[in-house]
Amino acid sequence: MTAPGPRRPALAPPPLRIAEARPDNPQALLQRHYQRVWETRMQDMPFVNPSIRVEAMDFVRQGGDWLGVVVTPWFLYLFLLNGGGALWKDLSAGQRQLVALPCGALQFIADDDPDLGLYQYCPLISALGSLADHATARQAALDAMHAVLTPALPPSPMEPAPALPSATQVAAPAASRRDFFRKIGGRS
Repeated sequence: MTAPGPRRPALAPPPLRIAEARPDNPQALLQRHYQRVWETRMQDMPFVNPSIRVEAMDFVRQGGDWLGVVVTPWFLYLFLLNGGGALWKDLSAGQRQLVALPCGALQFIADDDPDLGLYQYCPLISALGSLADHATARQAALDAMHAVLTPALPPSPMEPAPALPSATQVAAPAASRRDFFRKIGGRS
């Protein structure tokens, strides 16, 4: 009887691919891609909101990479694409990373689409059924981008400065989704 070999996980992550830096703004590419997905695969899905259309918007360079929002009838996500900057980190599809943004650290999920290539996304709203129309979805997207790009406020001069953590304390957690949406809604 031979000794068993090393154990292998049942599901291994896909192999790591290296993303090419995109010199040009990817907004139009994302717009076309998700419009095609809407027209070919999503029209009859029960969770879509047909009063919302596909729109990629507000893509800007942040830390040398591309950051923006995509609205579709089925989601509103923040997207990060490699622009050759400091925010992008090559990950296998499904892996996650915390990305330091002016608002604080947000978690992004890596994905690899055969038509779109490598990208990372941060889900903001996953089902848009509660949004009345495209104008509402668009405003939510614009508010999200504004919140993401607005630095966290320092403590007011009247508040005592927080005590410095000791070496044994754990680092402060990243901004929560609830805090993020409170900031968008103006309820810091």
